[in-house]
Amino acid sequence: MDSIVQSIVTALSGKISKELIVFLVSMVPLLELRGSILAAGLMKMSFFPSYIAAVLGNMLPIPFILLFIEKIFAWMKKSKRFHKIPDWLEKKALSKSAQIEKYGYLGLFLFVAIPLPGTGAWTGSLIAVLFGMKPKKSLLFIFLGVLTAGLIMSLLSFGVLKQLIS
Repeated sequence: MDSIVQSIVTALSGKISKELIVFLVSMVPLLELRGSILAAGLMKMSFFPSYIAAVLGNMLPIPFILLFIEKIFAWMKKSKRFHKIPDWLEKKALSKSAQIEKYGYLGLFLFVAIPLPGTGAWTGSLIAVLFGMKPKKSLLFIFLGVLTAGLIMSLLSFGVLKQLIS
């Protein structure tokens, strides 16, 4: 992930604002919030602007995923070219869904909030849809998870925790 983020930062630096770079990186699946905070660190951004840009960018696609992914997957499954992608994504998302299945919306929050590989707003949204969770309530818990994950990643990336421990 580091090399992808570095490539994006290098390609876009000087062409658009640092905040916009962080915003765009946070919208990319797999990179999401963790990648955007890494980009902010590479560009020596301060905590607050990078946190806001990362959270907003990470959240922008989520309502669309919650509302339209089932229709998109249905279309893709009928396509000769894309028919395998929805099954693969569903299988991958469901393999990471144990805590959501066990704890419901609290599990969804925790899944998004704890910034580990394979977790995040995109996968959390997909799992919420696959489990038939209510979109508005899912959006709230995903948003709270993104806020928390952003805070955790920012504290770690900006060395605030290191300063508190020392």
